[in-house]
Amino acid sequence: MPFSIRLPREVPGSNYPIWEDVLLTEAEEREVESAAKIRSIALLNECLTDAEAIMRERNMKPFQTDLVQLASELFGKRSSHEVFWKEAKCKEKFREMWKSL
Repeated sequence: MPFSIRLPREVPGSNYPIWEDVLLTEAEEREVESAAKIRSIALLNECLTDAEAIMRERNMKPFQTDLVQLASELFGKRSSHEVFWKEAKCKEKFREMWKSL
């Protein structure tokens, strides 16, 4: 089932928007997933580095499980889910579809 999102399109002279469905093609969806995976791996590596620095700065004992847990928490706070990127792609398509109006 393709990823889709419903977005409001303003109608000149009306106070009510028309809701339009925007769907990603399978290729677009796979492209977004691949890009999100690459960003997530890079972000997790950055979080591990930051977690190590925090532990050193706070004179915490460098237990690997603590490091991974701290990095995981940082990652959870910083990362965006694939859905966010898919929604962003849909919004981009939406703007392209209706920019000429």
